[in-house]
Amino acid sequence: MNGALRGLAAAAAALAAAFSLAAAEAAGCRGPHADRVVLASEAVDPDVFVWDSRDRLLTYAAGQWRDTRAIFAHTLLAEPGTQAVIVSCAEVSRSAPSSGQPGTIGVKVLSGRYRGRFGWVLQSDTHVASRSAGHAAVSRRI
Repeated sequence: MNGALRGLAAAAAALAAAFSLAAAEAAGCRGPHADRVVLASEAVDPDVFVWDSRDRLLTYAAGQWRDTRAIFAHTLLAEPGTQAVIVSCAEVSRSAPSSGQPGTIGVKVLSGRYRGRFGWVLQSDTHVASRSAGHAAVSRRI
């Protein structure tokens, strides 16, 4: 019976993973998992906030932070050109385009002083990494 329960649990986990992947793809998550990206903001300051949670990132993007100290307590400030790999794409609700909710991507930082750390960034701050003369370069925005 123990083996049968393990088999059932494995089948349920595989089914849940398939539904999760399908939902993320249906949500229009641009940027495949394990795709390498370069972080660079298109704002006046090209540094990128890497947030410790997606909820905090969305709260910040909506302009609902009380002070700078609260922001820096929950972010890493990645320099432009920092390399990362996509580890998660958040499901975006069908109402997101009308609500103005920005796209978010979970990343693992691969270079710089925060190498090995995980966090969430705005989709607009991620760019497909290409190899040029041995250095990562921005080729296009995701």
